[in-house]
Amino acid sequence: MKKILFVALAALGLSACDSEPKFKVEGEISGADGKTLYLEASALEGIVPLDSVKLKGNGTFAFKQTRPVSPEFYRLRVDDKVINFSIDSTETVRLNAPYTDFSTAYTVEGSANSAKIKELTMKQMQLQTNVNALIQSMQAHKMGADVFEDSLATLMKNYKDEVKINYIFAAPNTAAAYFALFQKLNNYLIFDPLNNKDDVKCFAAVATSLNNYYPHADRSKNLYNIVIKGMKNTRTPQQKVVELPTEAVSETGIIDINLRDMKGNMHKLSDLKGKAVILDFTIYQSAVSPTHNYMLRDLYDKYAGQGLEIYQVSLDADEHYWKTTADNLPWVCVRDANGVYSSIAAAYNVQSLPAVFLINKKSELSARGESIKDLDAAVKALL
Repeated sequence: MKKILFVALAALGLSACDSEPKFKVEGEISGADGKTLYLEASALEGIVPLDSVKLKGNGTFAFKQTRPVSPEFYRLRVDDKVINFSIDSTETVRLNAPYTDFSTAYTVEGSANSAKIKELTMKQMQLQTNVNALIQSMQAHKMGADVFEDSLATLMKNYKDEVKINYIFAAPNTAAAYFALFQKLNNYLIFDPLNNKDDVKCFAAVATSLNNYYPHADRSKNLYNIVIKGMKNTRTPQQKVVELPTEAVSETGIIDINLRDMKGNMHKLSDLKGKAVILDFTIYQSAVSPTHNYMLRDLYDKYAGQGLEIYQVSLDADEHYWKTTADNLPWVCVRDANGVYSSIAAAYNVQSLPAVFLINKKSELSARGESIKDLDAAVKALL
């Protein structure tokens, strides 16, 4: 009797699970006979496997999963090729793709947000291609460091402006807007929620909309926490007064800097007198940081043996992130804990980041980035 009761309860439980509202993902993956197609959730804690199927013949597939309580993100994966999409409720999303160009040549039906996510993915891939082309041009010495920096800044500004207008502020309550916030370039977030005041506004717009529609969702709470931290980091002090002690200004007129490196050791800018110095203010957590540092590394490798030094001031809000990144760099890396409201950066009239200044061997300020037409030539002239 107990056995019969157990079987009955188990059957009832299975019936209850089957009756839960579900969403469906179906379609065809051509040219993938014998390949395994995976359905995975792109959760806050990482990628979570949900289901899989071995493709046969024409590559048809169909997955069913319990609908999310609020819009969520999923992906189809074959080998290392990925298609991202979102699910709002119990919709049926149809995805067709060739195996060879799985991540780019797919079509999507049944989800307007997933179609927007594809648009964003294609734009981000084109941005990465354009940035890679800039790096290759600089590596081949077809482009000077100054042109490289200007071109990179233009690419980033144009991309962010387009995404802000057409995807984030146009519909901040959508999964596509959320997806746009977390796009990456060189594995760094394109929109910086911790160090960039304008980018924090983008996160705030989406957080506010999500909180209105889904106040109890984990993504809503997480995004709200990110915004609070970003607003705290970038909030203008009530009394912003730049006061530097007289001794901070050397006889030759440079404003001295005395900050700690990742090991806690103090480094004075004036101690580098006798060397040509690139003074660089930067944020490592920015999407342009890897390419900017690559440009600096190219100059450092070329001229360090001739007396060039780099004094790099991080304005990152995240100290751990700064330490992790700076650990791989060969020059002087220090951090101002005041971040984007650094009095030192203000004293140097830093208007945007990264910002480069040249200091000659007499410890005199020689030039600032926007006035330098050829950074390589300008550095060489100081040696």
